[in-house]
Amino acid sequence: MIAGGMLVAAPERWDEACFAVPAVRALMAAGMTVGVVCPGDQRGFWESLKGLVVMDFSPRSKPKVVAAGISGTWEASLAWDTGVAAEAFKIAGISRRLGIAERKLNKLLTHPLELRVGPLEHRVRRYLAAVELLGIDTERAEFFVPADLGIRPIDGSVLLCPGSDFGPSHEWPIERWLEMGLKLLDAGKSVSVAVEDGGRGLGQMLAARLGDGVEIFPWSLGGEAWWLLANHAVVIAADGSLPHLAAHAGATCVTLFGPNDPTWKRPLGRRHAVVKHHVECAPCLLAKCPLDRRCQVELETERVWRAVAEKLG
Repeated sequence: MIAGGMLVAAPERWDEACFAVPAVRALMAAGMTVGVVCPGDQRGFWESLKGLVVMDFSPRSKPKVVAAGISGTWEASLAWDTGVAAEAFKIAGISRRLGIAERKLNKLLTHPLELRVGPLEHRVRRYLAAVELLGIDTERAEFFVPADLGIRPIDGSVLLCPGSDFGPSHEWPIERWLEMGLKLLDAGKSVSVAVEDGGRGLGQMLAARLGDGVEIFPWSLGGEAWWLLANHAVVIAADGSLPHLAAHAGATCVTLFGPNDPTWKRPLGRRHAVVKHHVECAPCLLAKCPLDRRCQVELETERVWRAVAEKLG
């Protein structure tokens, strides 16, 4: 185990950042000072882990600039992937640089960590396995709980999130979202729609079709409003980064999977539900479907409704 402080390179993808949280918590619980170097739009996310030292960098920052801004005395660093932070650790001269043993990353490391490759398992294991090789216990329930934001969800409040930053093949048809929204309104639920900044405009379209009975939840991936996801009792979302952030914030998620595999990438936590219609070509993991989007088109509203009704109690 590392005797002094360890600086961690945050994964730059939002879903991967969420999967890295339990491993970072395990490092912190081991008694060392832990810091994270992350993109600027992730700063608030990582600051939700109390006691973590957070240093961020702007989108166009070069590794040399990031290295110059690394403050404090760090005896070791940990990187799971190549990237600005991993390169900065080498330039900064951190003497013990650990990371997963992969061809592109190895040249930045002093201590590559050989992970055992086994059957398909959740992505969180990739991060935990690296920490376990340092002799650190990761099998503690508190490493997997949502962030302590002090927010209680509003009873009966539901957020609909039809858009996905993973691509159009991950999105349920807008007609099915409309059916779901109308069923929730008929049931007397308080419904909001995540209207994304950019994307393909599914949120704007759904909100317009549902009319005045719904609230607008302005949404920008990397924006400061992510923690407000905790206001909702249930978040119904296309498979993408948003349900992972909602899970971290403390919301209960019902995530609609299509070309992705929930065994590998479902939101962390047992309170969540996954709804998926199995087709012969899935999981293809493609952002754009070369066929007819059958994994989405054939997913029936009633199946999603049953999962949502269970979570709403």
